[in-house]
Amino acid sequence: MMKYNLPILTIFMSLLVLVSCKETKNNVVQNKTSVLKAGYEIEPVNIQNVKLTDSFWLPIIKRVQEVTIEYAIKKCDEEGRFENFLIAGKQKTGTTRGDMPFDDTDVYKIIEGASNTLISAPNPKLERVLDSMIAIVKIGQEPDGYITTWRTINPAKPPAPWVPVIEGKRWESLQISHELYNPGHLIEAAIVHYEATGKTNFLDIAIKAADMLVRTFGDNPGQIKGVPGHQIVETGLLKLYQITGKEDYLKLAKYYLDNRGNPNNHKLYGEYAQDHMPVIEQKEAVGHAVRAVYMYAGMTDIVALTKDKAYENAVNTIWNNMVNKKMYITGGIGSRHDGEAFGVNYELPNLTAYNETCAAIGDVYWNHRLHSLYGKSQYFDVIERTMYNGLISGISLDGKQFFYPNALEADGVYKSNRGSCTRQGWFDCSCCPTNLIRFIPSIPGLIYSKTKNDLYVNLYASNNASFTLGKTDLQISQQTSYPWNGKVGISVNPKKESKFTIKLRIPGWARNEVLPGDLYTYKKASTQKPTITVNGEVLAIQPENGYFNVTRNWKKGDKIALNFPMEVQEVETNSKVETNKNKVSLEYGPLVYAVEEMDNKTNFDKINISASDTFKVRKEANLLQGVNVIENSKFKAIPYYSWSNRGVGKMKVWIDFKD
Repeated sequence: MMKYNLPILTIFMSLLVLVSCKETKNNVVQNKTSVLKAGYEIEPVNIQNVKLTDSFWLPIIKRVQEVTIEYAIKKCDEEGRFENFLIAGKQKTGTTRGDMPFDDTDVYKIIEGASNTLISAPNPKLERVLDSMIAIVKIGQEPDGYITTWRTINPAKPPAPWVPVIEGKRWESLQISHELYNPGHLIEAAIVHYEATGKTNFLDIAIKAADMLVRTFGDNPGQIKGVPGHQIVETGLLKLYQITGKEDYLKLAKYYLDNRGNPNNHKLYGEYAQDHMPVIEQKEAVGHAVRAVYMYAGMTDIVALTKDKAYENAVNTIWNNMVNKKMYITGGIGSRHDGEAFGVNYELPNLTAYNETCAAIGDVYWNHRLHSLYGKSQYFDVIERTMYNGLISGISLDGKQFFYPNALEADGVYKSNRGSCTRQGWFDCSCCPTNLIRFIPSIPGLIYSKTKNDLYVNLYASNNASFTLGKTDLQISQQTSYPWNGKVGISVNPKKESKFTIKLRIPGWARNEVLPGDLYTYKKASTQKPTITVNGEVLAIQPENGYFNVTRNWKKGDKIALNFPMEVQEVETNSKVETNKNKVSLEYGPLVYAVEEMDNKTNFDKINISASDTFKVRKEANLLQGVNVIENSKFKAIPYYSWSNRGVGKMKVWIDFKD
């Protein structure tokens, strides 16, 4: 259980009597309904309506809630993240603690993840801890709303590695100062906290910061021209617009996006920050991968909210480039350590693959928006592949060790600036651990989406959900052992008999499609077909946009049974990817597998697959907290996400193929 017996938080629990935390919404949501109607046509079912009972995802989420959040708070306390707010607010004396100008955001992301936890289940003790953290944050905000602690503490002495690059006045070094990235994460977290608790104590801080940005940036006399070096403030502002209806936030977000690549607005940052040309002219995923997918998410919000066709064309072109030419089999993105960036088309090295955990998370956020825009299963094919493989690989099975890069091969020796072959307990740049905290508790909100008359079942995980579909009060539940097998039972219980459509996603792997496009293919297509029954009756229907669509008068007690047959599949890569020639990877259902030296100590370097090989799948309940392994006479393979939990050693996803 969480204790949170930490010095600064204990001291500042007393601040709660000074903090206004009333459950008053003021006029925050007065325009919410009309704004949302102008946005996405498809609405995710909120995590507060989905109670997870799943044997795969629930333990991962609980580990983050019960172990990782407390661990990260302790680390932030030790490394001065909280103290920086107190020094900025002159409650303590001292200089900036920490190495990064964006250290403030670790606090915000922890609050966001913990708030998602509160949405799932009330926890008064955790809520009080968050209130104390928010009280500390408030102390570091300047009277006009500005909030970036290192610059408030001493503009002439930024964190040591960044001197003298960003010293000086506000906004003078936007390319790398993170002065807009910091309030971006603040706004994102404050909105989730508000949705979780109804309190405005954190939201008030965020609105004050956003209003300051509105006053500061623009083309009017006295305003500053410029765009963020690291994107995310755009999506924060657009979410704030959606809950307040204040168009200034929408206009500022679009101003930031419209002026990327505009040399008349600022000195361009270049391709690294997607600032080499206007966003509507960009056709390729380039530069720092995290910055990129955050920007593409903001662009997709603009498409939904304004119906801007130029933005829409750019978003779709970039997505196709990324998925067809720049995505790893694990869903990871960003192949280069240099600049944490996308490489050129088909540049997908394995040993030196970067695949930052934050990039995987950002890509899920982007693809979720695209699904809400178009309702096509291809976006959830990307989400599912990423979540089960290259995203949760970023956190250890004990919840206290992390990958920053997620390589597809390890020699037991190679190390990058933030490690490759072994997980670490923390990083000088701790964005990935806290981003995992931010994301993982929100996973139940990905399972279902809805329109007035349609329910999308996007992911398969045991759960019980209750929500309104149009005018229908609906309870729906899933029972499944996915991803270990492909059998799913779904119970449908409307309050009264009602006609609507349930759209049940057929995973890409079950349709012989590794990912959308031709970057990866199965060496031999499966002949097994997905099946669906309703109340025991087999339905002979064809997929539409990757879904089984079932329209009927649904009544209490209706039962859906899905079967997505799983078998070991060999994957090969487009021949334009030089590093994977004459190699295959193994999959079983949505899981990518890897061979690890730990299981293959005597023959690791000689492992290969031949055309005559056969495989068997076996459950090992006591291995890596319970996994299916793939075995043949030559080797044992484990799910990729679980590697490097038993010490340092060699690993590979792509295995030599011998005809």
